[in-house]
Amino acid sequence: MEVQRVDDITPKEFYNEFYMTGTPVVFKNASKVWKANGLFTPDWFRENYPDRTTEVKGKNYTMREVLDLVQNSTEQNPAPYPIIFNIPETLPELTPLLQPLSLNYAVPNWLESKWFKRGHWGGVTELFIGGPGGRFPYVHLDYYHLSAWINQLYGEKRFTVFPRGQEEFLYPKPDDPWRSDINIFEPDFGKHPKYRNATPIHFTVGAGETLFIPFGTWHSAYSLTPTISVAFDQLNRKNYKDFMKDVWMFKKRQGTMKAITMYSYAWLAGQTCKLGDALGTKRS
Repeated sequence: MEVQRVDDITPKEFYNEFYMTGTPVVFKNASKVWKANGLFTPDWFRENYPDRTTEVKGKNYTMREVLDLVQNSTEQNPAPYPIIFNIPETLPELTPLLQPLSLNYAVPNWLESKWFKRGHWGGVTELFIGGPGGRFPYVHLDYYHLSAWINQLYGEKRFTVFPRGQEEFLYPKPDDPWRSDINIFEPDFGKHPKYRNATPIHFTVGAGETLFIPFGTWHSAYSLTPTISVAFDQLNRKNYKDFMKDVWMFKKRQGTMKAITMYSYAWLAGQTCKLGDALGTKRS
């Protein structure tokens, strides 16, 4: 199996061929509708937002410091990864440059509704910055079973995805079943012998390209060069059932009453969004 690369595909073709079948795909030029496409570079962020800050592993860094780390990153001594800026909170000026956020493909998206405010359910628009050698050492599923859209705007990343149905080969952690216990870059087959039966799919995503990762797909990433990308999530009727299961599991950790309250709200929000879809509601 290979991850297909598409160009000039219609939203309807994407929906039928990839979204409904839960198949990862790389769009060659979907982000061309964004003003950010071709604009976001390390020098551009140095010039315009040098003092914006984010926290990485308990330490605060400015954008300038982040880009210095990335500039000096090597495979042998990589910069921390991932370095993430919450765009609505720390870089709200970027929002107009990322319209339409859906790329005209990620529709319907209930996270665009006022009922599902971004961030409360894991779905926030984020700026990812990395340097050569930066990687997620573990394979994971996105929390809340949201589908992910990763827009590579600068540099190249190598992604790894696994076909669905390979959970037993990936050893999900008992206390965090959305995360594999395996370091796929340095697997310990003595500890995880079943991983030999897994069939990882490796591919590169370059500047201007967009990767769609359907919910329930195990994946990881590795920065080959200095990289800048923007990621957002998608929720609708397709992944709503699994989303609700995650809502209950996550909120139950905060107490039964918290779980009941949030689950009830998410149920009501979902019914409202279903009705909105039926009525052709436009969201932004």
